[in-house]
Amino acid sequence: MEINKNYLNLKDSYLFRTIAQKVNEYKSAHPERDVIRLGIGDVTLPLAPEIVAAMSGAVAEMGRKETFRGYDDTNGYGFLKQALRGYYAQKSVELSDAEIFVGDGAKSDIGNILDIFGEENAVVVPDPVYPVYADTNIMAGRKVTYINGNAGNNFLPLPDKDTRADIIYLCSPNNPTGAVYDRRSLGRWVDYALDAGAVILFDAAYEAYVSDPALPTSIYQIEGAKKCAVEICSFSKTAGFTGVRCGYTVVPAELVRGGVSLNKLWGRRQSTKFNGVSYITQRGAAAALSSQGLGQIKESIRYYMENARVIAETLRELGLWFTGGENSPYIWLRCPNGMSSWEFFDYLLNNANVVGTPGSGFGANGEGFFRLTAFGDAENLREAAERIKILLR
Repeated sequence: MEINKNYLNLKDSYLFRTIAQKVNEYKSAHPERDVIRLGIGDVTLPLAPEIVAAMSGAVAEMGRKETFRGYDDTNGYGFLKQALRGYYAQKSVELSDAEIFVGDGAKSDIGNILDIFGEENAVVVPDPVYPVYADTNIMAGRKVTYINGNAGNNFLPLPDKDTRADIIYLCSPNNPTGAVYDRRSLGRWVDYALDAGAVILFDAAYEAYVSDPALPTSIYQIEGAKKCAVEICSFSKTAGFTGVRCGYTVVPAELVRGGVSLNKLWGRRQSTKFNGVSYITQRGAAAALSSQGLGQIKESIRYYMENARVIAETLRELGLWFTGGENSPYIWLRCPNGMSSWEFFDYLLNNANVVGTPGSGFGANGEGFFRLTAFGDAENLREAAERIKILLR
C-alpha cells in the first residue's frame, strides 16, 4: 500500500504542539513558577447565560420522545439559518438558507472545502499566516505561493501584477497579526478575483471584534464578492464555542466556476462526508444570535478587548512596534533588541514566565515578530503585562 506522501512535506509538528511541549518541559523543571499563557487563542470566559439556557432546554427536549431529534438535514437546522440570515442582514448582506452551511467550526471547513477544488489550482496564501491554510493544501499536494505581509504594508498584502492565483486565502481581522483590511483594500482583492476567475476563501472568525463601523466585517459587504468568495466563520471566538464546536460556511448561489455551482458541490461534499452539528449545539448557536444573546456575548468581547488594550498600552510605553489590539484580539509585535521569534519566546518564558507565540511559526515573514492573545483572565493578563514591562523596560 501507499501512504499520502504529501504529509511528509509538512513540518514535523504543528506549531501549538511544539509550544505546549516547551512549556510543559519548563513547568516540569520549575514547578514553583506561575506561568501565564498568552499564546493559544482559546477563550476563557464561560458561555453566556442565554446560550446555556437554550442548550439546557435542548437537552431536555432530547430526553422526551415527542421532542427527540436525530439527524438534521446535514447543512443546519432552519432556526439557526434564520438567525444567521438576520445577523447578516444587520451587515446589509442578504443570504438565503441554501447559501448557509452549518459545520463544526471554521478550522474544519477551511480544510474540508478543498475537496471541491482540483489539485492543479494555484494557491496564494499571505505570509505570515494561520498554519492550517498552507498545511491543508500541502496535504492535498498543491503548490502554495506566499504573498508578503510585512511592516511596510502593515501585514495587509495586496495583489499586484505578479500575482497568479486560483485560490486565495484572506483572514480579516487577521490571525496572527490582528491587522484588518479596509473596504478599499478588500475591494482590490475582490476585483482581482473577478478578473482572474479566482476564488477567495475568506476567514471571518474574528469579525465580531471589529468595532470601527468603517471596516468591513464580511467580504460580502464588498460589491461583486458573491461571485468570487466563500466566507467561513465560527462561533468559537464570538460566543466562546471553542469547546462546543459550531461554525458556518457561506457559499453564494452566484459563485460559479467552470459552469458548475460551487454551492452545489459543497452541498454534495457535506452530504457525503459530514453528518451535521448536534441539535443541542445549534440551539446554543441560535441563542447567541438572539438580541439577548448578542448583548451578552458583546460583553465578553468587550472584556477581551480591554485585555487587548492593556497589552497595547504596555507595548506603547515600551516603544515597541505592533499591529492589532484594536478591532482584533491579537497583538503582533516586533521582537525587541533584534531577537529572533524563538529567542524572544525563550527569553519571555524564562525571565517573565509568560508564554506567547513565535511569529516564525506563522511563516518566514513572521521571523522577528511575536503574537500575544487577549483571550485570558483579566487579572492574569494585567500581571503578564506588568512582568513584560519590568523585563523590557
